[in-house]
Amino acid sequence: MADLEVQYLQVQTTTDSRAEAMELSRAAVESRLAACAQVAGPVASMYWWDDALERTEEWLVLLKLPADRYDELAAFITERHSYDEPEIIALPIMMGSAAYLNWIREETRPVDPAQGVLGRPC
Repeated sequence: MADLEVQYLQVQTTTDSRAEAMELSRAAVESRLAACAQVAGPVASMYWWDDALERTEEWLVLLKLPADRYDELAAFITERHSYDEPEIIALPIMMGSAAYLNWIREETRPVDPAQGVLGRPC
């Protein structure tokens, strides 16, 4: 394998509703902090909160972005999320199709709205 420096990430968070997950996804992609977002759920979650074991249904949000945009995306999620302490986890994308990874980079940079951009599915 060539250079294994992490250049791309998949960031995940969870929300307590599909509506919040969809809005967070839309806003992150619209702001070009992520090239795309996927929402899955509900998922069953268990965790400790305020000294009690919580069991809830949550919605999983997966966002793909260049690693150098992580800090901006994490701040964005923290600011807009309804949880006091939202899950924000970044996993490295070590390999992928060159065309897809280039697309991620291109879609997270400001573009001239007059030029238009062809989308690629997540």
